[in-house]
Amino acid sequence: MRDFYRINQLPPYVLSTVTAMKVEARKRGEDIIDFGMGNPDMPTPPHIVEKMIEAVRDPRNHRYSLSKGIFKLRKAITDWYQRIYGVELDPETEAIVTIGSKEGISHLALAIVEPGETVLIPGPTYAIHAYSMIIAGAKIAQFPLIPGTDFFAALMAGYEACESKPKILILNFPHNPTTAVVDLPFFEKVVQFAREKDMIVIHDLAYADLAFEGYKAPSFLQVPGAKEVGVEFYTLSKSYNMPGWRVGFCVGNKKIIGALAKIKSYLDYGIFQPIQVASIIALNGPQECVKEVLETYQKRRNVLVKGLNRIGWKVDTPVATMFVWAPVPEPFRQMGSLEFSKLLLSKAKVAVTPGVGFGEMGEGYVRFALVENEHRTRQAIAGIKKVLHKHPPVEKTK
Repeated sequence: MRDFYRINQLPPYVLSTVTAMKVEARKRGEDIIDFGMGNPDMPTPPHIVEKMIEAVRDPRNHRYSLSKGIFKLRKAITDWYQRIYGVELDPETEAIVTIGSKEGISHLALAIVEPGETVLIPGPTYAIHAYSMIIAGAKIAQFPLIPGTDFFAALMAGYEACESKPKILILNFPHNPTTAVVDLPFFEKVVQFAREKDMIVIHDLAYADLAFEGYKAPSFLQVPGAKEVGVEFYTLSKSYNMPGWRVGFCVGNKKIIGALAKIKSYLDYGIFQPIQVASIIALNGPQECVKEVLETYQKRRNVLVKGLNRIGWKVDTPVATMFVWAPVPEPFRQMGSLEFSKLLLSKAKVAVTPGVGFGEMGEGYVRFALVENEHRTRQAIAGIKKVLHKHPPVEKTK
């Protein structure tokens, strides 16, 4: 059988090695403490679940829905933006419901990318930001997202280094995997730059609510004129503990929203309507649950960061996201992030994500997702301590 063109464009899935090892270890009955996937482990708040149950019992909700989402949910989305960010949006033309932000970004790529054009993204990057564009036929150019550096200067340098000037810019702050954050003046410069270069900006705001110590993550759309150049994605997965429900949305530029709506109208009938009804309650209902989620991640972050530093693994304390981006300890640096992750899995029974899984610019780091409770995190630190102190490094696999 012939090869498949789009499948051949995708790079090897580096993370499959660690995933396979984790599965095999669990088959052998080993207890693996898993910080790998950013998969929230807490239950969805009861008031959201109860509304879902109520809506499921109504047979009117069993029919096909709308690919762009029911109006009441789109209205809840725009009302939420007004309350949180002071941004006015038209629920009819400037908001669309997506089956999680991952689906939304992927379908948007199919809607707006021209084959062969260049898309500019930070490196390292969350995989779908690159792969969705590659699947749609784009070429990827990256600029480095290095802690302590001027991100906007790096962005401009990355743009200028491209032979074929990018027409799309993808950003994600607070950032997965590096946990990097920006302030509103950064987005002001981005909007001005996008205007000058005639670029579309796609901003992924998935971790908007997971910000600590008084930091508040800005919305790209807070900048005057942002709706002229781009859109923003958000997901209920993290803030409301609804990862399996697959609810996200995209808001902003009318033309871009219209393009996404059109491509989705050919490809899906929208989310199961009871899920949409429950999502209205999530956005419009009591928000104490979001604060509780934040407090839980902050406690887990503190236990992990303090514990790693105590055993000699120096890591910074992130001010946002549900991750810790940790440099591979110096004695193990030469072996690379993949081999180090395999070492932690086999000897400490701790699963982390190797930084190289987020692209070459992620090499030298591993990512911890804060999806294990504090007790399990302390257990993991004890296991990691034994590895750091007792197991000599091995050479990097070529």
